[in-house]
Amino acid sequence: MTSTEYSDPAALIGAGGAHLGLELGSTRIKAALIDDAGAVLGTGSHAWENRFEDESWTYSLDSVWTGIQDCYADLVRDVQERHGADLTQLASLGISAMMHGYLPFDADGAQLAPFRTWRNTYTTEAAGELSRALELNIPLRWSVAHLLHAIRGGEEHVERLGFLTTLAGYVHWQLTGHKVLGVGDASGMFPIAGTGDGFDAAQLERFSALDGVADLPWSARGPPRGAGGRPGRRITHRRGRGAAGPQRRPAVRRRDRSAGGRRRHRDGGHPRDRSPHRQRLRRHQRLRDGGPRGAAVGPARGDRHGHHPRR
Repeated sequence: MTSTEYSDPAALIGAGGAHLGLELGSTRIKAALIDDAGAVLGTGSHAWENRFEDESWTYSLDSVWTGIQDCYADLVRDVQERHGADLTQLASLGISAMMHGYLPFDADGAQLAPFRTWRNTYTTEAAGELSRALELNIPLRWSVAHLLHAIRGGEEHVERLGFLTTLAGYVHWQLTGHKVLGVGDASGMFPIAGTGDGFDAAQLERFSALDGVADLPWSARGPPRGAGGRPGRRITHRRGRGAAGPQRRPAVRRRDRSAGGRRRHRDGGHPRDRSPHRQRLRRHQRLRDGGPRGAAVGPARGDRHGHHPRR
């Protein structure tokens, strides 16, 4: 199905041939519906703001979903006004969100701490320690800096950590049941290997050997492997908000104490990309089988954040 097969936008939209991009920015959630050529068929938006609670800038996860719903409803209204068409199915869906931060969950999918956004600068000491240990600049906003800050602060939830992700990764997980990241998003959590297909295994070893990290009951590893652009994740009426779905390769794993010592850490895979640190990587997650009630979503290639300048 291509946009050239339809005489007008309404026919294309009605046949499920349009593509939806959803962006959760810092001040607005935005949606854009386009055709194959990139022509805009409709837009929607929702204004929101972070809140300063318990010494952190944060957004509640409830506000994530009410914002997405309101933004999508605004898009549907705009499409109806422009083209007289009802938006009920899509050809593809892409999700991106504000950079990195800290969203920790336990092995059962329960949130362990409020979402800590990129605006929080209390990770200065942790980022400095990581930059020295890894011999690589680690910005304050990176997820690993937030994680080490929580470890150094003796936060109780760290012992129970089962999965750490970004906001875009969280939304994808809740929609599909799969815990995957685009390489652009992953490159703001932890350094990426030179091959661009996973976290740097040697750097994971260095991180895991740090004082206070080596004694934790889990060990770090990378996100699931996936080939960028290939369909393979499904959104159905049984998997919406709050439905975790199948658990696939969490970001951390428990150590086998009975075996003695640590297991070797493995870097997980990630969608391959020729240039994982470009400034304007786009996330494209392809759907099949007719839109949000029965569509397969492919792992995202990356997000828009790209390489981060040295501090």
